[in-house]
Amino acid sequence: MKLALHWKILIGLVLGVTLGLVLNRFGADLRATVDDSPLALGVLSFIVNLNQVLGDLFKRALQFIAAPIILLAMMLAIGSLGDLRKLGRLGLKTLSIFFCTALLSVSLGLALVNLVRPGDSRFISDESRGKLIESSKASTGAATDRIINLSKSTKPWDLVREAMPTNPFDALARGDMLQIVVIAILVGIALSLLPSEKSAPVFRVLEGLNDAFILIVRGLMHLAPIGVFCLIVPIVATLGFDALVSLGAYCLTVLGGLLIIQFVIYPLVVIIFSGMPIGKFFRGIAQVQLVAFSSSSSAATLPVTIQNVRDRLGVPAEITSFVCAMGAKINMDGTALMQAVATVFLAQFYAIDLSTAQQASIVFTAVIAAIGSPGIPSGGMVMLVIVLSSVGVPAEGIAMILAVDRVLDMCRTVVNVTGDAAVAVAVAGWEKKLGKPSVIAAVEDTRELDVDANEPRP
Repeated sequence: MKLALHWKILIGLVLGVTLGLVLNRFGADLRATVDDSPLALGVLSFIVNLNQVLGDLFKRALQFIAAPIILLAMMLAIGSLGDLRKLGRLGLKTLSIFFCTALLSVSLGLALVNLVRPGDSRFISDESRGKLIESSKASTGAATDRIINLSKSTKPWDLVREAMPTNPFDALARGDMLQIVVIAILVGIALSLLPSEKSAPVFRVLEGLNDAFILIVRGLMHLAPIGVFCLIVPIVATLGFDALVSLGAYCLTVLGGLLIIQFVIYPLVVIIFSGMPIGKFFRGIAQVQLVAFSSSSSAATLPVTIQNVRDRLGVPAEITSFVCAMGAKINMDGTALMQAVATVFLAQFYAIDLSTAQQASIVFTAVIAAIGSPGIPSGGMVMLVIVLSSVGVPAEGIAMILAVDRVLDMCRTVVNVTGDAAVAVAVAGWEKKLGKPSVIAAVEDTRELDVDANEPRP
């Protein structure tokens, strides 16, 4: 029996985690011996590095096609709308749902962190507190200093200014999704205003290029099980669990919030606006979630998100491209929740009592921070420093957040891409344009993707 692609990806993920744990444990045992073997350690290092390189190649291939697919798909979608009022209506509905889910996510994070209080002494003793600060500084000190210095030169208005590209080719080269979306909107609007005899040849070229990149996505998805395996091995092999144990209450608070967003807030959004069965929704994005978890990148997962939302959930191409492209940059509900939880956690850790007004300001700042900072490395952590500074919490505390953020980042990415898919389905339902996956899949010939080949189509 031929396995569906998402089961193959899941098997690759499980095997990668298993090998990573074996390598991690074996390496620790070797280093614990007095007479450790350089040859054995060299072999372990080679296996980890080989998987790192192969995983990076798969991730870079996804990133390579993300920018062209977004640019082409959005230009086609907006250009084919014809009526600019449709674009305005679509944008308003999309941004409204994005804002509401972000607001709910931050509020949820604040509620959980105040309820659990993971920074209190009942979770972290005074002795552990001192050791944790020192070990965090030792392991992430350089990254912490870089992020704090970068935050000092970052102003809120820079986020608005950076949205407008000065050079479209530079935006494409850097993969700046927000600038690429702006370029696509401007060119798409211009194409929609041109006479059909002038715009038709351009549309044919864009459609041909778009189809070519879709074929590349389909080819890469056949390699996804191997790519996911290679991505996850070095993460598990080098992570270590000491920091996770020390900051377990913080990690569980964040993970609990992410689970509520994933399985309560998003299902409600899907049901209220579209009426789609939740089982069907989660089956349709299973591949997307697995790729997102292993790559930790919404942008790298974007081609997979677009293909699955359109082909397996029945969302029209113009809505899929528009909503998912915007969502990959500005819909970061998992990040918004983390900003709120991390800020209050560090305040509790340093015994700083935040007033109601200060916590209310966190809601606003964290929602803005969830949008991210275009073109700025470590943008999420930079924005966290700004949130911390706004309420008087020492910015050096991000060293502890960085120590455990790798695993949490993987989980946040799953939530973020799930949110993009949920909002795309919601907007399609709101617009009364949600179609049947079987019809759209037939048009796109998704048999080449080999997903759910053995499952009956609805």
